[in-house]
Amino acid sequence: MIDLLVRLYEIEENLEEELRLQKEGIRVFRLLATDIGKAVEFARSFGEGWANECMAACTNHPPTCFVAVREKQIVGFACYDATAKDFFGPTGVLKSERGKGVGAILLKKCLCAMRAQGYAYAVIGGVGDALPFYEKTVGATSIERSSPGVYSTLIGFSS
Repeated sequence: MIDLLVRLYEIEENLEEELRLQKEGIRVFRLLATDIGKAVEFARSFGEGWANECMAACTNHPPTCFVAVREKQIVGFACYDATAKDFFGPTGVLKSERGKGVGAILLKKCLCAMRAQGYAYAVIGGVGDALPFYEKTVGATSIERSSPGVYSTLIGFSS
């Protein structure tokens, strides 16, 4: 799966969309350490590797994980600086909440946080079928010869 590159100096948070989500009962915010277990368990529903990456992001200081919450339940999450510095991901949104802008807000929250930390570009690793989403949402472009990239060092990886 190919990696993507995003120019962070072109990314802006969409406060109108965030307010719209709030009116629908969804809050998006940086995770607090007290909720690490909940975030990791939610990420596990997407895969064990995602849970491990989420744990890594949650133990950064400050945590590099944002969550979307509706009625005290996580409905989406997004991390950065988990697998590698300057990498966005993993991210996941409940199927029932997809298409409402939750993933886009989580993505932009992370990317803006990365920019605030001094990054000029971000890598979105191993995007697979989500390529059109990232191209449309943040103008991401493919990085040639990036597959399998950093993921080639996974235990059990086979080329």
